[in-house]
Amino acid sequence: MARTPASFASLFDDEALTASAAASESAGGGAVAPAPGTDELRRLGRQLPAGVFLGTSSWSFGGWSMVYAGGTSESLLSRRGLPAYSAHPVLRAVGIDRSFYQPLAQREYERYAAQVPPQFRFLVKAPARIADAVVRGEGGAAEVDNPTFLDAELARECFVEPALRGLGAKAGPLVFQLSPLPARLARGAAAHATIDRIARFVADLPREVDGQAALYAVELRNAELLTPRFVHALRAAGARLCLGVHARMPPAARQGAALRAMDAVDRTGDDWQLAGPLVVRWSLHAGLKYDEAKNRYAPFDRLLDPDIPTRGTLAHLIHVAVRSSQPAYIIVNNKAEGSAPLSCIELARAVVGRSGDAG
Repeated sequence: MARTPASFASLFDDEALTASAAASESAGGGAVAPAPGTDELRRLGRQLPAGVFLGTSSWSFGGWSMVYAGGTSESLLSRRGLPAYSAHPVLRAVGIDRSFYQPLAQREYERYAAQVPPQFRFLVKAPARIADAVVRGEGGAAEVDNPTFLDAELARECFVEPALRGLGAKAGPLVFQLSPLPARLARGAAAHATIDRIARFVADLPREVDGQAALYAVELRNAELLTPRFVHALRAAGARLCLGVHARMPPAARQGAALRAMDAVDRTGDDWQLAGPLVVRWSLHAGLKYDEAKNRYAPFDRLLDPDIPTRGTLAHLIHVAVRSSQPAYIIVNNKAEGSAPLSCIELARAVVGRSGDAG
């Protein structure tokens, strides 16, 4: 086994919010309290369609005064902040990114699931030992080929089964975010073979575990692979395209067009339907590298670079998902606009406004 790479209708009513806050208090060892809500946020949470799951890629940021009350350390938030996070009227989901660096045990997923309301959902990233074609050194440079890249049996054993058994009904998408592939795998005739390999991998994964259905999504970091062949192969294999809004990838609108090509029977009309859930990871502002965005946006308490085109595209796609009776999972990183919770709130406002206009 390769070593782990080193760089790698209202859902929430007042009763649910109170229960989450109480769970935080009962955790002991330093409770984390949710930020006081506003009438506008509570109303926004009630108006947001029930199948729309907005959330952030983690929950342990001390600068999030819109989520947590008072000054709280990131260490404490990491250990005890999830109940308070899930009490926020708009934040109905969260990403588990640490699973990318090291597989998590079933008991760890169970611990997360026990801290949130029944309607809450988790988006979980697959380990890099499955999703990265190379083993990377300390600086992120490729060292050798990864012998367990796209190993379906290993994925089942160290990722799919622990996640689905641990999270149960609170499991959202299981995302295979494929780290940037070497050119020898992503260009020319080799790209076709890589796409076919990805499709075979997904098709070999279990459709359910102990009665809990699996929702698989694949996110690219190679724009050249985002082709009709890729999206059609994904659909045939039973997986969703995860829109990866990232500086390495095309704008959200172009990726939305790829999703439309994947799902729409009639691609000429405006009333196309999604054939499955909408899965989006809004990760990094265009034109910025990860460290640049981190330094620019910390402590992640303001929207410094509002990305109105992306927000508008995502609001439209969420509207399509609601119209298609499909859930929408949108996970936002601080590096997208400056503050992931504030991005979620603005996106919720756009969705509710669009739904009102449509009604």
